[in-house]
Amino acid sequence: MASVLEIRDLATYFHTHDGVVKAVDGISYEVDEGETLGIVGESGCGKSVSALSVMGLIADPPGRIERGEVIFEGQNLLELNDAEMRKVRGNRISMVFQEPMTSLNPVLTIERQLTETLELHLGMTKNAAKTRSAELLEMVGIPDPARRVKGYPHQMSGGMRQRVMIAMAISCNPRLIIADEPTTALDVTIQAQILELMQSLCQELGTALIIITHNLGVVARYARRVNVMYAGKIIEKGTAREIYADPRHPYTLGLLNSVPRLDEERGVKLVPIEGLPPDLIELPERCSFVPRCRYAVERCMHEIPPLEAIAGEHLSACWRSGELAEVGEKAS
Repeated sequence: MASVLEIRDLATYFHTHDGVVKAVDGISYEVDEGETLGIVGESGCGKSVSALSVMGLIADPPGRIERGEVIFEGQNLLELNDAEMRKVRGNRISMVFQEPMTSLNPVLTIERQLTETLELHLGMTKNAAKTRSAELLEMVGIPDPARRVKGYPHQMSGGMRQRVMIAMAISCNPRLIIADEPTTALDVTIQAQILELMQSLCQELGTALIIITHNLGVVARYARRVNVMYAGKIIEKGTAREIYADPRHPYTLGLLNSVPRLDEERGVKLVPIEGLPPDLIELPERCSFVPRCRYAVERCMHEIPPLEAIAGEHLSACWRSGELAEVGEKAS
């Protein structure tokens, strides 16, 4: 299957008074047509910055894309100027942000925020765009769309505002949607509705989807492939089945062990990952997970492990990935 997006050695740094923050430090992955890819990891691992880099939304200064390529439909987006990138952003690639209340304009009606995109990218007339905006709200399950489209963001619940964001994302039939923690501010039942909606719409439209989240349950249900990020790098990647059934990096294993399970007996305590993520300024030349890793050996203290193949699509960046196979089986 052809790739709609290919990231090659992408590095995004922030130049601050305290030093250079290596928020994204040489990641590579691809997204196939119509595929759902999950990117998981703790806060501060570089998930959102990698997405903003793809969208060309890194604030410069202090941020800067230092190297790499973002190949979308055969074109390197990093070579486009601002005007050319605006034709891609919101049209061929859309993004659903974490908090819809801060993403939607509070002084514009929902209709205007939808019609603006339709008029700009698809060249629709005002009347045609208004009709289409109501149709989009209906597609995302908002009742009485003809009336609600005339309202403002503050008149809607959090779940409805997120549905509006999804309507905006699909309005131009994009090839790729990036959803950055799309259910963070929503309760559990609404989270499930939003994720089911996004997946069904993407399947209907043939759109590829990247879900950025810290929720491993979301990834297990919706993603075909998974990238696990830590300290600005991808430290494990593979299909969801490979990652969950056979984790080969201590960090991935720690994430899985810290998630509640329905098949566990009552009273069984979760096993947290001790310690804190590293400071991304001037990281030492070693595995970044060493201070928190119970499996670290001498080699881990002095060398950065490369991302190497395990089997199939499964890759891991750990010197002891082969030895963790038995540990992973016990955890699963």
